[in-house]
Amino acid sequence: MPKPVGSGQRYLPGLDGLRALAVLAVIAYHEQFGWARGGLLGVGVFFTLSGFLITGLLTGEWSARGRMRLGEFWLRRARRLLPALFVMLAVVTAWVTVADRAMLASVRGAVGAAAGYFSNWYLIARNQSYFARLAPPAPLDHLWSLAVEEQFYLLWPLLLLAGLAVVCKRQAGSVRLLVLPTLALALVSAYGMAHLYQPGTDPTRVYEGTDTRAFGLLIGAALALAWPARLPDGPRGRRARVAADAAGGAGLIVIAVMVWRVGEYSPFAYRGGMVLLSVATAAVVAAAAWPASLIGAALGWRPLRWIGVRSYGIYLWHYPVIVLTTPANAAPSPARAALQVAAVLVISALSWRLVEEPVRHGALGRLWARARAGDWRPAGGLSGLRGLAATAGSAGVVLIAGIGLSGVVRAPGGTGVPSAIAEGSLQLPVTRTVLPAGGSGAARSSRPGASPRAAAGGGPRTSCRAVAHIGDSTSDGLVSPAYLPDPRTRITARYEDVGVREVITDISGARSVVETLPGQVNGYDAALAIRRGGFRGCWVIALGTDDAADVAAGSTYSLPFRIGEMMRAAHGEPVMWVNVISLVSSGPYAESNMRRWNRALLRACARYPNMRVYNWAAEARRGWFISDGIHYTSLGYEHRAKMIADALARAFPAHGRSPGCVVGS
Repeated sequence: MPKPVGSGQRYLPGLDGLRALAVLAVIAYHEQFGWARGGLLGVGVFFTLSGFLITGLLTGEWSARGRMRLGEFWLRRARRLLPALFVMLAVVTAWVTVADRAMLASVRGAVGAAAGYFSNWYLIARNQSYFARLAPPAPLDHLWSLAVEEQFYLLWPLLLLAGLAVVCKRQAGSVRLLVLPTLALALVSAYGMAHLYQPGTDPTRVYEGTDTRAFGLLIGAALALAWPARLPDGPRGRRARVAADAAGGAGLIVIAVMVWRVGEYSPFAYRGGMVLLSVATAAVVAAAAWPASLIGAALGWRPLRWIGVRSYGIYLWHYPVIVLTTPANAAPSPARAALQVAAVLVISALSWRLVEEPVRHGALGRLWARARAGDWRPAGGLSGLRGLAATAGSAGVVLIAGIGLSGVVRAPGGTGVPSAIAEGSLQLPVTRTVLPAGGSGAARSSRPGASPRAAAGGGPRTSCRAVAHIGDSTSDGLVSPAYLPDPRTRITARYEDVGVREVITDISGARSVVETLPGQVNGYDAALAIRRGGFRGCWVIALGTDDAADVAAGSTYSLPFRIGEMMRAAHGEPVMWVNVISLVSSGPYAESNMRRWNRALLRACARYPNMRVYNWAAEARRGWFISDGIHYTSLGYEHRAKMIADALARAFPAHGRSPGCVVGS
């Protein structure tokens, strides 16, 4: 097996095994496996490991030569990282250009940010959430972590060199004098994360910021600075190895538990949890770097080493493959995930064999020298530009095959709406529409577009004269001309059919009661804004899908708290909640989580006399759902609009008694 280190370094197979575990955790998270809700923490493992290795390289050169050749260091980093990155960017850009031109403008910006290694700040500046699960995913969003590492590679050597110049003149042990200043910088970074993190808001800024993630890299750097120049031997060395193995074993347990339990919305993750992860990783690294350690031997298992050696290519390719070969908002599928992981392993193996290894060993330099000499004959197998082209072509074939099998590229059909709308409009800016209902039934009958039932004045009627409808993406199609071209079938007209005279709709994709995504207003704040505008009337709350998913993903805001917040915003006025349903079998949006939310609604209804629950989950038909199992076809939205309005008339009737808490089957 090739050893991905320079000639002056000692190869530590256990560290490749740790890389493998980290990248597998990240893949499991992006595949939405329920047992890896904290799989995104694998990136933190990478950070600490990178800080250790890079600092060890730099201080080793300083100790050996009394200087750091930073130009050569940065050139080696570029040679190691850029070729494989550029191949991936070229393939993704080509695919988007051919198959999904609507995504091309956003991908262009992401490609430029990736090439310049500032993807994290680009995404933060664009208010683009890393965690918006129902937003159309972008195939290059994962490159934020490579940007953080590359920014560290650029700045840390300069800081380290300045520190060494201040504290030493090659004095014995002088490198260790920088351990405390390095840990102090890590503490500042960790404090920045804890201070900037606000529960209930999207954590992308603190999760992706270089300043708030530097502590992971710096903890690894501090370990490298503290690492002894000569390890003890004899009985003392054996005792030290046993202690390192014990600490490393504890570190692996901590990492495993956090990957299993700590989700992206967990306040613990941002208020010390990721620091704990970095310390645990440092303990594992120290054990794996100790000769003859049990941890090092276990992590050096050959299959793990194979994955770890290719972990850079695996990380580069896994997310584009997952995004581009998964139907929009499809439920997690073990079979599809297995095919995607297999494709990633094939592509990354090609990347390692044909691009990363040849370029790292000077293939491009040799190719340039031959070109200058006028010799364009191929030399010694696939290397240099031939390797780049071969990998790009192979990756393209694998990717296109996966796309074809997954059905991502498909003609519109079955949804009653163009596929670009059905799949790409789930994350919308907040919209607020105020429409007068038009007075009495007779007046409505002469209004252009009035529904036949309004003209006839028949059907159930409600005592609600004004309605504020607050919804998430499951309400998007209720007001969208793309889904419902006939205005008489949209929710506003349906409310008018049952006697409502004023309708306010505030609908935003991926909305929950508490969490706030970039550029979005959460449900509670939306309700407060409507009240401040002078609204007095009935409320229809069509939220809960994202709330149930957020709680399942690790949010500490409970289901009863969320319901109570909206009831408090309604200020005692009549409220009808529309309960939720999903056809998804696993992950945060699983039907089991939706049922948990619905049970919480029923319990809350018994406490609030002004609250009713419309049992949409019992009346929705499977044929009304699009392929994601969460949203609806045009036919589904047409039925949903009419049935919500009719339920309001039964929940708060103009005449007669309300049926009690639950409306519907």
